[in-house]
Amino acid sequence: MKDCLFCQMASGSRQALTVHEDDATIVFLDHRPLFPGHCLVAPRAHFETLPDLPSDLVAPLFTTAQLVARAVEEGMQAQGTFVAINNKVSQSVPHLHIHVVPRNKKDGLRGFFWPRQPYEDDAAAKRAQEAIAAAVRRLRA
Repeated sequence: MKDCLFCQMASGSRQALTVHEDDATIVFLDHRPLFPGHCLVAPRAHFETLPDLPSDLVAPLFTTAQLVARAVEEGMQAQGTFVAINNKVSQSVPHLHIHVVPRNKKDGLRGFFWPRQPYEDDAAAKRAQEAIAAAVRRLRA
């Protein structure tokens, strides 16, 4: 898509601080990082969300994310990484991308997670389990 910022980066028509590229993916630094070294892993082709991604591109995308998680730890001398995907809600660019963020103990990352919402009882948890399992069966059929 010509108006998509990440498609422009993937095509080379817009500059990015690229850290890795291959036939299926592009990886670049987030311009508003949580911490220095915060990378975005995106498919070169335009897909808005993870459910939109064709199954044959899942392995290349996540193989690159795995590589970048290792590289961010090593390159940024981080103790670990936080890896996340937003689908629609909180997705500032409507092009699928995986955040790989360097993390260290006591790094001060707060407010990124929402309060946990426990199930009101075991029956409510069971209803959620059954609803999602039924949706998986329908989607796989």
